[in-house]
Amino acid sequence: MNNFFQPHLIWQYFPDVLSALPVTLLLTLVSTIIGVIVGAGIAYVRMEDTPVFKQIAAVFTSFIRGTPILIQMFLVYYGLPLFLGYVGIDTDGVNALVYLFITYGLNMAAFLSEIIRAALESVPATQREAALTSGYTKRQMYFKIIFPQAVIIAMPSFATMVISLLQDTSLAFTIGVLDVVGKAKALGTATFHTVEAYLSAMIIFVILSFILERLFRWIEKRSNYSSRQMPIVATNPVIPVIETPKTS
Repeated sequence: MNNFFQPHLIWQYFPDVLSALPVTLLLTLVSTIIGVIVGAGIAYVRMEDTPVFKQIAAVFTSFIRGTPILIQMFLVYYGLPLFLGYVGIDTDGVNALVYLFITYGLNMAAFLSEIIRAALESVPATQREAALTSGYTKRQMYFKIIFPQAVIIAMPSFATMVISLLQDTSLAFTIGVLDVVGKAKALGTATFHTVEAYLSAMIIFVILSFILERLFRWIEKRSNYSSRQMPIVATNPVIPVIETPKTS
């Protein structure tokens, strides 16, 4: 039993497993950026009630939320090159990370679109009406009134999604990308001490999750402070009453 599990190997493997951390962080960062941009676009389309695009966005969101991310990964990794091959685009030299960016980015977009839409809709409609009545353009209304409030509302859910994405990157090794878990699996296969290698990876994920949690908590506090500085639009604008002069 002692030969099977050797605790000192956890720390011996730790530097090797840690060397794959940049891949995990890059995958998380790029996928989050894609998810925010595409998710915001989907949320805007669904809020503006554009008939065709709204239905496409609804189908896309339902598909992504209703299928495991591993299946989505295989569909993108194996299906996208097949589809592009039919139209004459060669994908032989494409790095596997690109397919992961697409997979995780679209997956994040589907979930973030609902978070963003819910946050935007939670801002009282009277805020929009009052902003437009006060002379704000639609662009100014969104960037100065709606978005600052929506960001504060969406921040806890957004933080949860980013940390969940970090955990989901552990599937990247299934298509040959050497991330933290992929490195741990390779070490375990080579040394027959799989448990120790995976425990090293577990420690890294726990530390990263803790750091992200603290970071988002700090951002949330800063956002709450900044929200006090943003312009306040009266929800019930006062309309001056002009009295007609009395005739004697």
